[in-house]
This record gives sequence, structure tokens and C-alpha cells, in this order.
Amino acid sequence: MELAYIPSPSRGVIHLGPIPLRGYAFCIIIGVFVAVWLGNKRWIARGGRTGTVADIAVWAVPFGLIGGRLYHVITDYQLYFSEGRDWVDAFKIWEGGLGIWGAIAFGALGAWIGCRRRGIPLPAYADAVAPGIAFAQAIGRWGNWFNQELYGRRTDLPWALEITSSSDGRVPGTYHPTFLYESLWCIGVALLVIWADRRFRMGHGRAFALYVAAYCVGRFWIEYMRVDDAHHILGLRLNDWTALIVFLLAVAYIVISAKKRPGREAVVEPGAVESGDDTASGDEKAVGDEKSLGDDTASDDDKASGTETKAKAETESADAAVTDDVTGEAKDDAKDEAESATKKS
Repeated sequence: MELAYIPSPSRGVIHLGPIPLRGYAFCIIIGVFVAVWLGNKRWIARGGRTGTVADIAVWAVPFGLIGGRLYHVITDYQLYFSEGRDWVDAFKIWEGGLGIWGAIAFGALGAWIGCRRRGIPLPAYADAVAPGIAFAQAIGRWGNWFNQELYGRRTDLPWALEITSSSDGRVPGTYHPTFLYESLWCIGVALLVIWADRRFRMGHGRAFALYVAAYCVGRFWIEYMRVDDAHHILGLRLNDWTALIVFLLAVAYIVISAKKRPGREAVVEPGAVESGDDTASGDEKAVGDEKSLGDDTASDDDKASGTETKAKAETESADAAVTDDVTGEAKDDAKDEAESATKKS
């Protein structure tokens, strides 16, 4: 008998009148908001403008949802196109079933379109939103808890997940809560990327590549624990092979990119630089005004100096005139004395 376990919700949807409110959908929506909020803060810190991340997310999020659903439907086609199944269920995304590999790939395509329209480098944008995506995944995994899906092997650990549903081949019991393991792992990945980005000033897509590589490590061992139906290749689940290949590609990108383009982008958004130029122009104007004021002051000083020089010259001229008068009087006195002496003689 289990002494402790994580209970599963009795249902994953509640109805507000005719409107169904699904826990899975709420987790996805909250995750998107967190990713955009954090991405916006990081984008501004890198020199971008407020609102750019949200504008590009308008392209990235729908593409990501479509890509995630396509990957899931293609790799688990038997759930929708085998005998006794209804292919219309493939469009019921609210019932769960998003493949992260397809979501990231198509989300990157949508982000590329948004970045291209604004003249922004996609790698810089990817670096800014990478930790936010990891946090979004951490939140989104709780949608699997609402749907009682994607759990691991049986266990009697205190943190085991209790499955109560018996639909779609489920067997009630306690299992490893792989959704919780992946949620915690994604939080760790987000914190790792934030730390590494601050420590090493990662740029040109390397922060995003680090997120991808770190996520793949966790996904590999967590995927290995899952017991839901999946395609196997050489004894490994398909998603294990995907994680391994993507991990190698991400590491290769980090190494090659660091050699070819070290450091971080100096400019991530041209519009933000122009705004900075306007500020700089204002500063230059202020400096010009100060210089003009200095020139005016110097001109006043020159005028004062000229006045003093003129006054000095007039004073010297007057002194010279006085000296000439004195000298003239002395000469007249001498002449008079000479004439008097001549008469006496």
C-alpha cells in the first residue's frame, strides 16, 4: 500500500456554461506568456526595443503549435489513422499531443519570418528567448498531469503519480511522474542558460544551442523511463534517437560558431540604434550650446581686454604729452637764461 503519491486530477476540463476550460490549454497559454515576458526583458537588455519579442511571437507561436502537432501526428499516426480511429481527432490539439521537436523547428521558421520582416538577426532573437522557452516547457508539462498522460514505469516511491483513468489503454496504479521530472529539468536548463549567458556573454545563437543541448540530455533519460506506446529503432524509442542527434548538432553549432563569430552581437535591432542616435544628437546639441556659450564668453573677454588695452594706450599717450610739455618748458627756460647772459656781456 502506497503511503504517499501525487494525485491526478479527476478531470482535465471544467465547463463555464457552454465554454470548456481545459487545464492542458491553460498550461500552454501561461507558458507562452512567461516566455514572451522573459524574452522581452532579455531582448531589451541586449539593446532591443520593447514589444519586438511579442511581435515576432505572433509568428512563432502559431507555427510552433502547428509544428508540434504535426510531429506528434506523424510519429504517432496509429492513434488517428488506424482501424477504429477517427482522423478528425488529429485536429483536437486541446486533448494533448505536441511534439517539442516539431514545435521548436516550426516555431523557428515562424520566428525567422518575423525577424526578417523587422530586419533582425534570428540567432540574436533565439538567444534572448531561449530561457523563456525552457520555462514555458516546464509549465506546459503540467498539462500532461491534467490529461493523465506521459508517465513512466510503475513505482512505489513517495512522489509516485497516481493514475486513475482506464481509458485509451491506461492501467490505474502509481507510476514515475515523468512530466514532473521534465518540468524540473527544464527549470534547471533555463537557469543554466541564464547563468552561462551572463558569465560568457554568449551570442550568435549559442545561448539557444546550449538550451537545446541541455534539454536533449534530460529528455534522453526521461524518455527512456516512459511506458506509453512509441516507435523503436535498435531498441531505443524514436524520441531518444531524436534527442541524441539534436544534441550532437547543438554542440557542433556551439563549437563552430564560437570559432567563426566569437562574442555577442553589437547591434541586435537597427531601430533601437536609431533611437540611440537621436539621444546622441541631443547630447551633441547640448555640447554645441555649451561651446557657443563658451565662445560668447570668450568674445566678451576679448572685448574687455581690448577696452583695457585702448585705455592703457590713451594713458600712455597722455603721459607722453605731459612729458613733452615739461621738456618744452625746460627748453624755453634755458633759452631765456642764455639770452639774458648775452645781454649782460
